[in-house]
Amino acid sequence: MADPFDMAHPMVDVKNLSVRFGQIEAVRNVSFCVEAGAIFGLVGSDGAGKSSVLRLLAGMLRPAQGDIYIDGLNAARERRKLKHRVGYMPQRFGLYPDLTVDENMAFFMDVFGVARARRKERREKYLGFSNLLPFAGRMAGNLSGGMKQKLGLACVLVHEPKLLVLDEPTNGVDPVSRREFWDILIRMKDSGMTIVVSTAYLDEGEKCDRLALMHAGVILEQNVPAAIRGAHDSLEAAVVLRIREADKELAHDLFSL
Repeated sequence: MADPFDMAHPMVDVKNLSVRFGQIEAVRNVSFCVEAGAIFGLVGSDGAGKSSVLRLLAGMLRPAQGDIYIDGLNAARERRKLKHRVGYMPQRFGLYPDLTVDENMAFFMDVFGVARARRKERREKYLGFSNLLPFAGRMAGNLSGGMKQKLGLACVLVHEPKLLVLDEPTNGVDPVSRREFWDILIRMKDSGMTIVVSTAYLDEGEKCDRLALMHAGVILEQNVPAAIRGAHDSLEAAVVLRIREADKELAHDLFSL
């Protein structure tokens, strides 16, 4: 049976990607594709290389080897063309705590060059999605953790990117806010946006169309969540077992040298 994700023209096409920090190879020979309009999730242990992959996609890092194509453009050679096609939200998004919700939105619309004729519509659309319109005059520093993350997402979305890259956006957020955040992501996916997200919560991994399990800089497995879960009681049980197996294989290789 053909893999439905083996598409001729994916929104994201990562080929044999590696990145080094000094002597440390943080990402090793990573390849994957993301279908347009899909949610692709990266899961794995801390230090697995997930954040490095997302920073590479966002153009924040340059690979030691390999290629990234986004919407048909080479990410290394055509970075300027990709600026308005990619929205990136790192783990610590740079909101200004001494500005209001509205003022933060206005700032990011300035950064992305959103035309004045479109600003009111986008403000209402993305603050409305995020249920933040009633708090438009509140200082960002006085928002709850979940509300700050939703404001960060709204600010990333103001230029309406084709690809949204999110690095553990719900880490440390309460369960209700996590669910609300993912409701927004599902709506953005339904509108046609492509999303690549890393998450520490495997119940969120179940919401992705496709998952890649990373560990020690490599992808151990990538497939639809149900296939990765297999016969295990939960996705978490399957992921923990696969990581333990990988650690045993690594230890065996080291002691066999």
